[in-house]
Amino acid sequence: MNNNRKILIVTEYFYPEEFKINEIALAWKAKGYEVDVLTQSPTYPLGMTFEEYENKWYSKSTYNGINIYRVKAVTGYRESLFKKLLKYFAFMFLGSLVSLKIGKRYDYVFGFDVGALTGMVPAILLKKFYGKKVTLWIQDIWPDSVYAYGFKKRKLLEFVLDGFVKFVYINCSNFAVSGQGFIKRVKPYVENDKEIEYLPNWADEFNKELVSFKFSEDEKVHFTFAGNIGKVQNLDNIIKSFGGLPSEYIQKTQLNIIGDGSHLESLKNLVDENSFKNIIFWGRKPRDEMYKYFKASDFLIVSLVDKPIFSLTVPAKVQTYIAANKPILAVINGDASDIIKDNNLGYCAKPDDISEIKEAFIKCIDTDEKNIEEFTKNCEYLTGTQFNKENIINSLLELLKR
Repeated sequence: MNNNRKILIVTEYFYPEEFKINEIALAWKAKGYEVDVLTQSPTYPLGMTFEEYENKWYSKSTYNGINIYRVKAVTGYRESLFKKLLKYFAFMFLGSLVSLKIGKRYDYVFGFDVGALTGMVPAILLKKFYGKKVTLWIQDIWPDSVYAYGFKKRKLLEFVLDGFVKFVYINCSNFAVSGQGFIKRVKPYVENDKEIEYLPNWADEFNKELVSFKFSEDEKVHFTFAGNIGKVQNLDNIIKSFGGLPSEYIQKTQLNIIGDGSHLESLKNLVDENSFKNIIFWGRKPRDEMYKYFKASDFLIVSLVDKPIFSLTVPAKVQTYIAANKPILAVINGDASDIIKDNNLGYCAKPDDISEIKEAFIKCIDTDEKNIEEFTKNCEYLTGTQFNKENIINSLLELLKR
């Protein structure tokens, strides 16, 4: 036991929403720490409150011995930018009220910075007002991501955002970052002596006893994209490239898109309007069943639009794909692309180059068994080393205690 040392996790997302912070909380609890979570009512990814949950201004519940403090979440944000912004600011304000009320009792505070940086304000206020140790695990870089999602970089906005980011980071004790490239983007906002450690996301665990899904009756080369379907996932270019393949290649392959999101209907329209063949939308599937879809795939696709922030980002699905021991088609720039190339896990293409993406599809389809076997072995090695779940969770805990 650890003399009942208390940890408060601040996160916009927690169980039953499917994020890695759930596994962190359970692992630290199992090590003997008292772990509480400050979050909001579960609404992700559909933008609606989950069944069996009430969207109250404030509630308290438990999950496997973990106390969960929830505040009201703004719903209906998938199609409304205003509601999305309101959701972020609501958690910042309501979460801060709760954190200041309960925060004195904790020895450590851990911020899971997976979205808007506003969600970390309830954490950093505990350092500012109560002198608590605060560690952020940064999954998304501000202010870069704000501009990447369409906000124009005007002087006033830049001044406000830079000031806000500096305020948050100055009031943290240290940082973990999920991408190597994040380090150089965090450093300008913090004192030189603050520790920034690279700790990537780990791969999801699979039930490998699941029977493989059957995507088609005919034997084909199956490409699969799985995850959130928004504009930044660059699926427009994926679909245009696949749809433009020569007919002899189209006949022997299939593009499978699994997931849901704000851009889904636009993509379906794109397929219909161009009469693209062998592109199937399967909808959202349960996370614990995903292995049967990966198992049935020949190549798994990770893709993001060509924006500077996304060249620093390694989507968590990269590690998940690696753990599935499947070759990867990476239509992305920067750190994620480097992981695929440096470790020989598959093929890469520039996200804004249709012809290059098309050539990558052809290269995948023509790949022989020897190369497939090599990609698979390399995936297996990385899962056991660099992206090992237990090692990363232990390292996050050690960083929190330093």
